[in-house]
Order: sequence, then structure tokens, then C-alpha cells
Amino acid sequence: MPSQASRLTPLARALRYLLLGASLSLGSLARAEEAPTRHYQIAPTSLENALNQFGRQAGVLVSFGSQVTGDLQSHGLKGDYSPAAGLAALLEGTGLQARDEGNNAFSLQPATAAAAQTTLELGTSTVVGDWLGSAEQSNVFEHPGARDVIRREEFERQGATQARDVLNRIPGVNAPENNGTGSHDMALNFGIRGLNPRLASRSTVLMDGIPVPFAPYGQPQLSFAPVSMGNLDAVDVVRGGGAVRYGPQNVGGIVNFVTRAIPETPTVKGGFQTEVSPSSTQDGFKRTGNLLAGGTADNGLGGALLYSGTRGSDWREHSDTEIDDLILKGKYQLDEANSFTAMAQYYEGQADMPGGLSSAAYAADPYQSTRLKDSFWGRRTMFDFGYRYQQDRREFTVNSFFTKTLRSGYLDQGSFLSLSPREYWVRGVETRFSQGFDLGDTVHELGVGYRYLNEAGHELRYRTPITSNQVFPSTDSRNDRDTRGATEAHAFFIDDRIDIGKWTLTPGIRYEMIDTRQNNNLTQAKYQGNYNTALPALNVLYHLNESWNLYANTEGSFGSVQYSQMPNRVAGGEVKPEKARTWELGTRYDNGSLRAEVGAFLINFDNQYDSNQTNDTVIARGQTRHQGIETSVNYALDGLSPALSGFDVYATYAYVDATIREDGPNKGNRVPFSSKHKGTLGVSYTEGPWKLNLDSSYQSSQFADNANTRAESADGSTGRIPGYMLFSSRAAYDFGPQLSDLNVAVGVKNIFNHQYFTRSFDDNNKGKYVGEPRTVYLQTSVAF
Repeated sequence: MPSQASRLTPLARALRYLLLGASLSLGSLARAEEAPTRHYQIAPTSLENALNQFGRQAGVLVSFGSQVTGDLQSHGLKGDYSPAAGLAALLEGTGLQARDEGNNAFSLQPATAAAAQTTLELGTSTVVGDWLGSAEQSNVFEHPGARDVIRREEFERQGATQARDVLNRIPGVNAPENNGTGSHDMALNFGIRGLNPRLASRSTVLMDGIPVPFAPYGQPQLSFAPVSMGNLDAVDVVRGGGAVRYGPQNVGGIVNFVTRAIPETPTVKGGFQTEVSPSSTQDGFKRTGNLLAGGTADNGLGGALLYSGTRGSDWREHSDTEIDDLILKGKYQLDEANSFTAMAQYYEGQADMPGGLSSAAYAADPYQSTRLKDSFWGRRTMFDFGYRYQQDRREFTVNSFFTKTLRSGYLDQGSFLSLSPREYWVRGVETRFSQGFDLGDTVHELGVGYRYLNEAGHELRYRTPITSNQVFPSTDSRNDRDTRGATEAHAFFIDDRIDIGKWTLTPGIRYEMIDTRQNNNLTQAKYQGNYNTALPALNVLYHLNESWNLYANTEGSFGSVQYSQMPNRVAGGEVKPEKARTWELGTRYDNGSLRAEVGAFLINFDNQYDSNQTNDTVIARGQTRHQGIETSVNYALDGLSPALSGFDVYATYAYVDATIREDGPNKGNRVPFSSKHKGTLGVSYTEGPWKLNLDSSYQSSQFADNANTRAESADGSTGRIPGYMLFSSRAAYDFGPQLSDLNVAVGVKNIFNHQYFTRSFDDNNKGKYVGEPRTVYLQTSVAF
């Protein structure tokens, strides 16, 4: 892990100059042995994170694998220490000790038997329980499939204010700019492995394990996604190997947004970011802020208040946004085995939608809006209660949740202006039991689980004709839609994680039983569907050594028929649940300094559907095949030389070949909105209070329709979407505890102001959408 240079090499000096953007005279750095003691202020955190911070500050190389530190927690470090004494104090009670390897390098070893007796308890057991775990690096390393976790520090270094900024850093994930009827900050658009990114309808999207969609079965599109980056600790993306325990809509993987944890000590943290895009015609400031206040008492009772808010506009005209997201979290550790958790959220927001542009309008001014009547608003209330029993090799959890969501808005639909209030209620309970046991030479973790979910929705639409003196519709206007939908779903799973030597085999099956219906109160038409499906899976993990493993898996996935699809028919008959089978093969390496992964995937999609909002029909795309390779690497350069201490390089790349396999005129064409090539490349530097990084991202061209039309249409909805490459940079300075841990950062996105765009094809806001131009931002944060 990190080490400190005795003297900068020319390469290190050149990289530092590149990151700062100007010459910095920092002078020669003293050798560690010339400065035997140093003051440390490392807060309680995971042991892995604490060791990373210590290595940076002490100027030593601490070598360890993430699987060595596991889920161990550190009590932190405060005071003046030499490197050896500081490491000893930091590792006290962990069951580990540091061995001096010479040349300012240390390695972690098991402590002596006497020291090991005081080993800290794990925050959560990794022997049994939830596969997503706490999203630590050790959870990722042991996962039998492609998985990435991006933590808060990383997305702060990107200047990320929306989920798409983070998701685009993950290989195989495509999260375009806000577009279509989701052209606002409350929507979530992303697709995994070539799946259509429109409103993320083919992925299981969770927040702390709770479904984010306002109707997970009947209306999974995330035109309203109450997720705020300011309230998150991590974004956890499982692209394979998890369908048995999580669903539905899991053909596109599982995305879990992890909210900020309740602090162990009394804590108040606040952050603020403001940004502006001076090269656009919309030069207003956009501001986001966040707050965390909470702590845990000695009796095990803890709580926290989280708040994240947004005000201002983007680079387009008619893009004003207001968002307030308030979360209350509580926990009570009754004793070593029993604990209770609770969470409540109130999320409210409203936003103008700039909409798509025709080719002519885009050429005249890509930042303008020609749809000044479109706007969106929504709110969600959520309650979640959980109980957990965990002792020895046994875990039992019960979690219940309730959400109530309202989403509405005005939309110009050509000949009329609509108002579409929609309300949804979701009630759910999920229970899981895991038991570990030995059977001969094998070690087992048998897991069983059950989830019950009941959802209901009421969708209305009112309309007024488009006139020169526009009268906006109200609930007294003409009503042309009044439908009620309801779903009752049961899901069971059973799996067995079997450890045999270096092998870990996990066979399992998930069984879904769905009863869904929709009633049209205007026509009295009624639609009903009963869908039962079994989803078998097999995950295999082989440990070559403590730093290197291989994985393979295959699993069945499906997506239920949505309320909007039930009245429609396609050429092959009625719309049926989407089904797919996914295969993965890959390898993952992590020795503490180098983290790397490469994997291949194949998705055979049996019957893929897309809804066309412009005429309320269903497009039957039929069979599709998605195959490709995903890679990622992160390397601390002090592994090459201590003179490169503080430098990290990182890169991702994904090749995705997503093609239509259904017989017909479009066979062999690329699936819309899928790029064959997509990747990132960056370098970061950390030296004491300074944090600097330079990043780049690239994606190749796409098509907007099944026919892969290359020529641009007059309305801008079809045509080739060119690829692009963007660069960004950021510099931050931490003033330390003497100034309440004040951190100030400045950054620039799209440094070279490259103009790029995406399209919307099959909804009422179709057209061209310009991407983010050069944007300058300022970040500040404090902690008490």
C-alpha cells in the first residue's frame, strides 16, 4: 500500500505537475528515518481505510491484501508516533501485527497468540448472511461474479452530484445524460451490458436493500428515483452472481445505493458544492449541500440525521431544480447477538424539463429549450424496520418496509398538454436465515429466504388543448386515463455455499410467484396475469492464493409484465415476462497495491420488449445477445518505487457486443443505445493534505433505433450518436483538525469543452440532448 518517497524522480515530478496544472515547488521530501515521529489524526474507520491513511501520512509501504483486513474495524490513531510505533498502536486489538521488511516497508502478519486474544469483533460476519454485506473491498474480492463498489471518497473526487457520474465509472455500465421524459435530476437512466438505459428498468435497484422503484413489479422505470449522492456512503454494482437472492428485473444486475452509516462517536459533518457551466447559454449556479449528524451511545443506541439538497439549474435553459432529501436512521444493539434498525425517508423535488431538440433547433443553440411547459415533481415517504440475530455461524433477519410515492408533471404532447398524477403504495417483508456447518471436509452455509411484496398504483391523466393562451390542466380538466394496478408477489430462495479446499461452490434457485392486474376505470376493461418462474443459478469461486481468485457463474433472470404493457399485444400474441440467461467467467487480483479484474459475459435474452410512449404501444425486440469483456485495474505506483509514493493509476474498459437475434429486417443490428467500447483512465496523487487527480472517459458511437438508422431525422430522435472522450481534473486541500477538518476543492469537468449529445427516441420528449459542457465546481466540507 502507500509509501513515501525519499526523493522525487523525474517521472513523479512530471505527473505531479500534470495534476496541478502548473509547476509546484514542494522541495525534496525528508526520509522517514530523518523524521522519526509525526502527528496523526485518523478517525475510527475500517482497518483497510485506516492503514491506507497511515501509509500516506507516514511515508511507509504497508503491504496487505483486502482479505487480510476483512471487515475489521480500527479505533483510529491520535498523537505523535514513529512509523513502527504508530502501526503497532493502529493494529492493537486486531489480531494482526506489522513486520518491518526494511526500506520503509512493512507487511501484516497474524499476531502472537497473546495479542490475538484481544482481537476486535467484526462489524458484520462474512461467514453467513447477506451477499451484499457492507460493500467493503473484502466483500467484493469474495464475490463469485463481476462486482464494483465506488465509495464516497471516490465520487467526491469526481465532483459527482448525480448517480450517473458514478455509474459511468464502472465497466459495462452506460448512464447517459438526462433525456426523454426523465430529463431531470430525479430520474435515473442507466443500462448494464448493452441493455437500454432508459429509466433503468432492467436492473434491481435498491437503497440499503429496499427497492427504489415506486412499483418494483408493475412500474420499475425510474422516472422518479429518490436517491441523493449527498446521503450515500457507496454505490455497489453487482453485474453477475446475485440473481438468486435479489430480484426481480435482475437481468441488468443489482445496484445497491448504501446510505451513510450511523457514526460510532458524536459527529457532525457538512458539505457544499456549487458549479457553473460558463460556456453554455444557461449560466446559473447549481448548488448541492449535505449534512450528517449523529452518534452511538455506550448502551448501543445510535441514530443519525442525513440531509441532501439541490438548488439551481444545469447547462440547459428551463432546467431549474429543487430537491430535499431527509433520512432518519436508528439502531439498537441489544446484546452481542440481537440488534434492531429503523430508517425513515422523506424525499421531495420539482424540476423543469428542457426536453429534446430537433436537428434545426440543436444547430441554432444546443442549450436552448423549446418545451417551456414541461415540468416534473414528486415525493416519497419510506419507513423500514429490521431485526437481526447473529451468533456463531447463524444469522436470522426480518426486514419490513413501506413506501408511498406521488409523481406528476406537465408534458407537452403535441396537440394537448397533460397533467399525470400517479400514486403508488408498496408494502413488503423479507426474511432470511443462514446457517453454517461442517460436513466432512466441506464447510457449508445454507441460506433460505422469503419475500412478500404488495403494491398498488393509481394512474390518472388530465388534458387541455394546446392554445396560444395556454390553460394548464387541473384535476377538473378532461380525464382520459384512470387505471388502477395491483400486484401481489411471493419469492423464495435457497442456496448452499460450499467450501471445499480452495473451491467455493454455490448452487441455488429463486422461485417467483406473481399475481398482477390492472383495471381501466374509464372503459371498465380488466387485465390480469399470473406468472410463476424458477430461476436456477450456480456460482463457482476458486482461490488460487490469498490475492488471486477465479470465478464463474450462470443464472436465470426475468422481468415481470408491467402495468402499461398489459393492455397491449404484439405480433407474437400477448406480452409475456422477459427472460434471460447470463453466463460469466473472470478473474480478480488484489494484493493491496494492485487491484485488477477481467471477465467475460454472455446474456441470451429470449424476449425483450420496450414501451413506446409516443403511441402507447409495445415494441417486441425479441431475442437479443449481449456478450463482451470487462476489465478494471487500480495500481498504487509505490509498488514500483518508493519515489512514486502517493500516485495511483486506474483504468476500466468494456467491450460490449449487443445484437438483435430475432429473425426479421433488424437481425444482426446493434441493440439501441449500446456502445461497443467504453472506458476510463486516470491518475491521482495524494501528498499530506493535497489530493489531486486527472481523469478521462471514452465511449464509442451508438444508434437510437432498432433499424440502426445512420442519417439524422428532422426531429433529432434517430441517427447515429457519435462517440466522445472527456477529461476532468480536481485539486483538494485538507486543513486538518485545527480547522474542523475543513476541506476545499476546485475542479473542472469536460476541460476541453467538447460538445457531445445523446438522443431520445421512443418517448414524448424525443430529440437531441446536448451533454455537459465545461463545468467548474467548488467543494467544501467540515466535520466536528
